[in-house]
Formats: sequence, structure tokens, C-alpha cells
Amino acid sequence: MRVLVPLGKKIVVGIVSQSVEELPPTLDVNKVKDIIAVPDVRPIVTEAQLQLWEWIAEYYMSPIGDVMAAGLPAKALDKVYELDGFKRRIKIPVYSDEIEPIHPLTVQQEQAKDAILHQWESKDVVLLHGVTSSGKTEVYIHLIQQRLNAGKQILFLVPEIALTTQLTDRLQKVFGEQLWVYHSRITDTQRMEIYRQLVTDVSTPRLIVGARSAVFLPMRNLGLIIVDEEHEPSYKQTDPAPRYHARSTAIMVAHQQGAKVLLGSATPSIESYFNAMQDKYGLVEMKERYAGLQLPEIKRIDLQRQYHRKEMYGHFSDPLVDRIREELGKNKQIILFQNRRGYAPLLVCEQCGKSPSCPNCDVPMSVHLHEHEIRCHYCGEKQPIPSICPHCGGRLKVRGFGTERLEDEIQMLFPQARVARMDLDSTRKKDDYQNIIGQFSRHEVDILIGTQMVSKGLHFDDVSLVAVLSADHLFSVPEYNSYERAFQLLEQVSGRAGRKGQQGEVIIQTWDPKHPIYSYLIRHDYEAFYQEQIHERQMFHFPPFHRIISITLRHSDAAITQAAAGWLQFRLHLVFDKRCSEIITPSVSRIQRNHLRQIKLRIESNTNIQKAKILLTQQIDALMQQKEFRSVQVLVDVDPI
Repeated sequence: MRVLVPLGKKIVVGIVSQSVEELPPTLDVNKVKDIIAVPDVRPIVTEAQLQLWEWIAEYYMSPIGDVMAAGLPAKALDKVYELDGFKRRIKIPVYSDEIEPIHPLTVQQEQAKDAILHQWESKDVVLLHGVTSSGKTEVYIHLIQQRLNAGKQILFLVPEIALTTQLTDRLQKVFGEQLWVYHSRITDTQRMEIYRQLVTDVSTPRLIVGARSAVFLPMRNLGLIIVDEEHEPSYKQTDPAPRYHARSTAIMVAHQQGAKVLLGSATPSIESYFNAMQDKYGLVEMKERYAGLQLPEIKRIDLQRQYHRKEMYGHFSDPLVDRIREELGKNKQIILFQNRRGYAPLLVCEQCGKSPSCPNCDVPMSVHLHEHEIRCHYCGEKQPIPSICPHCGGRLKVRGFGTERLEDEIQMLFPQARVARMDLDSTRKKDDYQNIIGQFSRHEVDILIGTQMVSKGLHFDDVSLVAVLSADHLFSVPEYNSYERAFQLLEQVSGRAGRKGQQGEVIIQTWDPKHPIYSYLIRHDYEAFYQEQIHERQMFHFPPFHRIISITLRHSDAAITQAAAGWLQFRLHLVFDKRCSEIITPSVSRIQRNHLRQIKLRIESNTNIQKAKILLTQQIDALMQQKEFRSVQVLVDVDPI
């Protein structure tokens, strides 16, 4: 139950996790303070939740208090908020009064559904690998209805709730008031009301759709968890702690409650597909698009050749401009993908070669021409665009391009076309995203320009052409999984093309048209891509063959950060030997005035990871005992992505 307790001069909310008959002998009785009040008449946390919090705290090496703060709605931590005794109940939003019948399944969908049910007889987790537009959602709907008819609760996790407007619209039309959507766009009070009703009402069948935090909800009669687009990086919480992965957490929740799990993706994560290949998960595949549609044809354009021939309009090659013109002439729609927002990544001085940098972070600031400012995409710092170089007074030149610049260029090329942009800057207000999607769905927009937002779960009948303006920077990220991310993103955005009646076309502009990843993309051959990647992962000791634990040290003084990292790395190397990396200076080595250093541990997957965590904790505790390092922050990330 919640209790109000004194903490220093404050009164704060705590949760009673257990009671004891006798105090531990190490505790001074005179220092024990009384509970001030118990504000509720019934528990607001279930036994299963407490067990889950303890598992997350242990597995992800996070303080249990941080897990509690993540696991409860903000209102539950408000000491004046009463969960019981409301004079009025808060209305939980229901988005559709029009209920539609469930569509019958195609032969492929029916076979997939039956195969999933069969796999669940012996496996708790099944991976549904279905190509884009194969109709996975309809399979989900039939399985959800089956569980609702059995009186069960279903949790449907999506990567980012704001990006799944079309999915939630479809589910709402089928399930009506049985569906609740739990996300950051509803009010804190509405979130608390959903939480309260789940705690108090065990019997009502219910479908909850939510982003990663919904995995903490107090489901007490759970029958099924669906993790849609299970490969998405946004299922992993990076900051603040707990740095949990919602997919792994969902599997633990289902295990605790005897529920089944369905992971769905057109481009599964290497780890999930590996588990399926090892027979740890069941595997069901849907290799054909709905209604016999062909997968899009993918073509490459060599930018080096285009620039050499001077056959470019800004950042658009001649062949791409011609194809856009042809499709507009047929009254078709086009999606342009560039995974960088803003006008340009940076300003560069023609004299000294330097760029205006963020005063808080060790990164150049990006140009946002429409707002006449430069911004740091790490801390949000904004400044007017400088007229001269702040370092030497030289002339500044724009280098690179983002979605904002593409918007200007495409309007100049096609002044009659109706153009919209969808990125973090254009969707800051509550309904911006839905408005843009609605306009594009109603064909009030001809060309949609966007970042990875345009790649996820969107269905538009009239999109015949998708263009990737510059794919190369997707491969250049210095991480072990950069090829996996690039393949997933390009395959997902390609899947937006040709969804009704005709084969779509995808054009990729690249400086390296012979990059090996394109051969897999052109054939839409995930299995071959997986085989190549899993071989490399095994050879170089990366997941899923090794577990990674990343330790980040952070301090405002660079010398103290470096010294603390040196002290800890030396001790860890003595304990873990070659499993411990050298000190790593991140590519962005200062964020919000704090200098960063990293150490990474690679632990074999078949060894005792819990023992490794205990040894790591001992060394971090020893670091904190050193007087000169007590002000250093140490952040631990288990299974970083």
C-alpha cells in the first residue's frame, strides 16, 4: 500500500513492499521514523508488480525506487491524490462509437493464426515474421477476440503511441469500449484512472494498447501480450533509470501470469530471430503481401555518378525528379525519407573549417532555417543563426541537408504540389501528427517528407513511390548493430510503397551502390541478411552470443571523469580480464556540461550473468568510496542497443 513517510524535511510517498517482525540488528531503533499516514483503503500495487519491480531492479541494475517511479503513474506519487472516495469518476477516453465486424482472414492469415495457436501449446513466446502489408494486424485482431471471449486481458504494446494512429483507429472500430489506450497524450488523471480500474476490476475483459511504459500496468487476468514491431529501438528505455527493454519485460510479465506472448515484425531483431532458430521461441512466417500484392521494386541511384555529370537539382538526382513528376501526373502520392531533421546538420566556416558548437554539449549545432536558429539536438539549446564564424569571423557555409531543406527544394521543383513535412519539429503539438497523417490519407497532400516517423506502421493506398534521399549515413554509425538498424529502417520505409492494386517502387540515392546490404534489400531477403549478420556477431563476440553491460561515468570536470574511469577500468580489468574494454571516449563526449567516458563488459551468454553483475557492483561501490570520485555519476546499462 501507499504510505506517507518523512524523508529529511519532506513528506514523500512510499510503497510498503514487506513487513518484518523484528528489526535487523544493524539498524538503530532510535533512528526509525513512524509512518505518517496510509492514504488508501486498499492496495494499489499487486504482488506480481512487486515481483516484477524486483526483477527489473536486479536484472537492469537499477535502484528499486527508480523502478517504482517508472512503474506508477505520476498521480500515484502525489501525496494529496486520493485513489478512493472520488465524488466523480474520471472519464477514460473512448475514441470510436462505430463498431465494425471483424474481417474474415485470408488463407495465409488463417494458416498463420492456427500455427501460432499450435506453437503456443509448447512455447510461451512466438515470433510472427510477416512481410510488410501481409496483414499481421488482422491476425492480431482474431487472437485478441479469442482471448477477450475467454474473459482475459490483453496488452498490446506499440513502439511509439503517437506513431500508431491508424492501428489504434482500426482496433477502436473493432473493440469499442473494450479498448483503452494508455500513453503520454492522455492526462495524468486519466492514466491514474486506468491504473485504478485495473487494480480494482479483475473480471472485465479488456484490451490495453500502450507504449513501453504500459508494461508496468497492474494486469491481473492477463491472457496475451502482443509486441508489435518488436525490433524497434524505442522499446528500450535509455534515460533515466531503469534502462529496461519493454520486450524482455513483457516476456517476464507474461511468464509471471501464465500468459502467452506474440512478437510481430517484418524485420525481426537479430536476437529474437536467433531465439526462434534455437527453438526457444516458436516461429510463424507470412511471406506474401495481402491480396497478392508484390513487394516493392527497389532501385539504386549512384550519387557519385550523378554529381560528376552535374545531373542534380539540389539533393535530387535527375532520374528521381523524373519519377516524381511521372507519379504526380498519375495523381499518385510520394514519400521522401531523410533521417535527419532541420535544414542542415551543420554550418562550416570556409576559413577555419570549424562549426558553431553547443555550449553544453560536444556537438555542432544544426541549422533550422525556418525558425532562423541553430539548435542542439541533445540538450535543446537554441541560438540565432550567426552571421560570421564565432571562432575566426570567417564566412559560414551550410553543409549536409535535413527534412526542412528537402521541403524547400521540392517546393521549388514542383511548386504546384502539396507538400507536408513530418519530423520531431513539425509534430511538437498534441494533434500535429494525426493532422498530417489525416491530410495525407485524404490525399490533401501529394508529397510527404519525413524522418523515420514515415517508416512505421502507416498504410496509404495511393503511395506508389518511396525515395530515400541519402542512405549512406545509416551505415556509418559506429555500433555493432548499425547494419541491422539500417536494413530494418530501409525495409520498413520501403513497405509504405504499393499497398493497393500495383507494385510500388523504391529509389535509394547512395554514394555506395555496391554496399552489400542492398543485395538483401533488393531481394527482400531477411533470412540471408540474418545469416550474414549472425556469423559476424559470433565471430566478433557480440549479442546474442555475448551480453553487453555498458558503464558510463559522468562529471562536469573532464579530468575527474577520466581519472575515475581509469580507476574503475583498472579494477574491472583485474576481475574480468579480456571481457573488459579499454576506456571509451564516446563520439559525443560532453552532454549538458558533463564529460562522459565509457567502459563495456562483454560476458558470454552461457555464463552466470548475475555473478558478473555482483562483481561489477562491488567495484562501483569501491569507486564511490574514493573521496575524490564521490561526485562522479556512474550509469549502468544492461543490454544496451
